[in-house]
Amino acid sequence: MTEFVMSEGLAESADLRPAVSGERRRPVWVVPDEVPAIVPRSARYTEARWVARYRWAALAGDLAAAFIGVSVALVGRFGAQINLGYILLGAALPIAWLVCVALERGYETRYFGTGPEEFRSIIRAAVALTAVVAITSYATKSQVARGFVVLAVPMTCAAAMFARWVLHRQISKRRFAGRCMRRVLVVGRNDQVTTLRRHLEERPADGYVVVANCLPRGDALEESVAEHLPDRLGRTEMDILAGVDQYDVDVVAVATDPELAGHSLRKLSWALEQRGVDLIVSPGIVEVAGPRISIRPVAGLSLLHLERPSVSGGPHLMKNIFDRVVGCLMLLGIAPLLLVTAALVKLTSKGPVLFKQTRVGRGGVPFKMLKFRTMVVDAEERKAELHALNEGNGILFKMRDDPRITKVGKYLRRFSIDELPQLVNVLRGDMSLVGPRPPLPAEVAQYAIDDARRMLVKPGLTGLWQVSGRSDLTWEESMRLDLRYADNWSIALDLLILWKTARAVLGSDGAY
Repeated sequence: MTEFVMSEGLAESADLRPAVSGERRRPVWVVPDEVPAIVPRSARYTEARWVARYRWAALAGDLAAAFIGVSVALVGRFGAQINLGYILLGAALPIAWLVCVALERGYETRYFGTGPEEFRSIIRAAVALTAVVAITSYATKSQVARGFVVLAVPMTCAAAMFARWVLHRQISKRRFAGRCMRRVLVVGRNDQVTTLRRHLEERPADGYVVVANCLPRGDALEESVAEHLPDRLGRTEMDILAGVDQYDVDVVAVATDPELAGHSLRKLSWALEQRGVDLIVSPGIVEVAGPRISIRPVAGLSLLHLERPSVSGGPHLMKNIFDRVVGCLMLLGIAPLLLVTAALVKLTSKGPVLFKQTRVGRGGVPFKMLKFRTMVVDAEERKAELHALNEGNGILFKMRDDPRITKVGKYLRRFSIDELPQLVNVLRGDMSLVGPRPPLPAEVAQYAIDDARRMLVKPGLTGLWQVSGRSDLTWEESMRLDLRYADNWSIALDLLILWKTARAVLGSDGAY
């Protein structure tokens, strides 16, 4: 038998006591051999409504994107002299585009609102459509103008990605308001349930809301979790499937547990399949991105394979080339802004224009990081008298209204203009455009053994810390984000962070 702890209530620790020492626990998980009758669930229809609307909106967006791409290609390549053959080809491409997106799983319910997975399906569909046009042209010996294909496919891909981005923004707003969510029953031991639940609730935009926890008899929720539960706590002894029916569950999330595996987990998946309920299983490997995890069949078993993180070789060479090229272009593009900023710093306060500070780079190699000076010259000497007013994360000194900041420096910090000279560090090879935050030697001296992994990659001008709260993060949160990036970085992730950085800077969130 199992215990169900419903999230719609507040538990007192006395109600959920651990088993008495020496008491024999009852069977941990109960998965009946015969599947009970399916109880109709009202939540299924609620989910079906927003899923159907999202799917139709995605189809309409992709179809509109294809028509936009074809129209731009026809007008841009042929102008007013469009022959009948290309009109027919233009009419067929939108249908082919929808088929390619469908084959690349762009309309699968599990990917709706996930963002990266939807965008990847669009990109793969664009590659597939290009291959289809090329193969068809070769097989039929028809000469399709390359200019038409070069315009049509990229424009269609870009328009479709924009349409999905708009959809993603809309559904994210609804999910932050508690709508369009999938109700989740978390199954597992106390500590695994707590971890999985926390990760699911950290990102409401992913669309999961935990409505109940299923624990073995005798296990209890941690006090830190129980404190966040609302006013009531339902406590019922029943098997997992009965809990699915009782709490209108759409997804069962199984935390890592050796006692709920193998044939028991397989039977559970069959029963959930008949109810139209999804089953997700946490592998217990936190802070590891999906691209590094794959399922490989070995000796008739499906084994989870964890790829090693990329810390050298080709990927890092591509990252270095990308950093130097983009960094150089950015430096040339913002040169007038840099000159104006340098003049303002020089004219409004005494001292040098640039502030140089020793930071620790990849492999523990120190370097001089450049910034526009935003404080008075004797800022370090005055730091001791302000130490009691520190609002930073415990190790870094931060103040929202730091009296040492100059008038011009306040605006430079608000829009992160003071960080722009670090592009010179990027060109030198000391830093990357995207990476962990460049640490001070004093910070590195306090690193635990595992924390040193953040120095496997170069520190960055921006990073996950920049788009996830900036100065408002605690030391532990900042370190967790840096380690996550070091273990999971990719060029695609770098591009996503650069895009989010622009939004974070314009909103000046967490900058002081």
